[in-house]
Amino acid sequence: MKKRPVDIVVLSDIHLGTYGCHAKELLKYLKSIKPKEVILNGDIVDIWQFSKRYWPKSHMKVVKVIMEWVAKGIPVHYVTGNHDELLRKFSGSHMGSLSITNKLVMPLHNKKAWVFHGDVFDVTMQHSKWLAKLGAKGYDFLILLNRAINFICKKIGKGPISMSKKIKNGVKSAVKFINDFERIAADIAIENGYDYVVCGHIHQPVIKNIKTEKGEVTYLNSGDWIENLTALEYKKGAWTLYSYLEDESMNNEKDDPLDESFLLEKGELFESLLTEFKINGMAQSVK
Repeated sequence: MKKRPVDIVVLSDIHLGTYGCHAKELLKYLKSIKPKEVILNGDIVDIWQFSKRYWPKSHMKVVKVIMEWVAKGIPVHYVTGNHDELLRKFSGSHMGSLSITNKLVMPLHNKKAWVFHGDVFDVTMQHSKWLAKLGAKGYDFLILLNRAINFICKKIGKGPISMSKKIKNGVKSAVKFINDFERIAADIAIENGYDYVVCGHIHQPVIKNIKTEKGEVTYLNSGDWIENLTALEYKKGAWTLYSYLEDESMNNEKDDPLDESFLLEKGELFESLLTEFKINGMAQSVK
């Protein structure tokens, strides 16, 4: 398969280490592109959920593909999120072409893009972190239940459904939160003179222009690899929203044979990840 050249790819909310992560599909996508620069915009590894001791080989293969990009000298910016907040203590660190940061400002064809995960706007994260973590576990349970229902639907010849997406789209408070999130991000970006504001966190992939009394900005959200399976791509001065589910070419690609029974204990998982990232100095800090 010939790889598509992409100037920048933005991925967020992959949630490696959870049952809901579509690592196999993500691997197909990663192997289909040839990026010049990569932005991992938060919640890539779900450190909140490590206690589950769930880490299939497909999840580690995603990490290996990213590290292969780093080995080739491709700039990879790891922008921290709330589910991988452990890495925030390493903000400003550089390991070859891999950098860890809490936010990113980058020039793009005489314009400026402001990149951050977005949990800073989540009131629950700021004031009741325990509640947000409880909600994350409940959401993951919903994903598992959703998969079981879709398995039954497939057996009886019906199409898949997304319970969590239906719930989020149907609840007015959730819709209001999404709208408020986008508006706050846009307001701050406009006040600081940014042309693009790139977020993740809310699992709502979109590209749209937002106008206020003070100006205009392009708001972008890369979505997630739990439900939407989306990414942002920047090429020749333009942004596009990639959707794996709408990419017919992916249907012809075969899955790699993976042993999904491979599990790691919490300590072993950290050790393996640090070995992959070659951050020997971090090992003592994490332990």
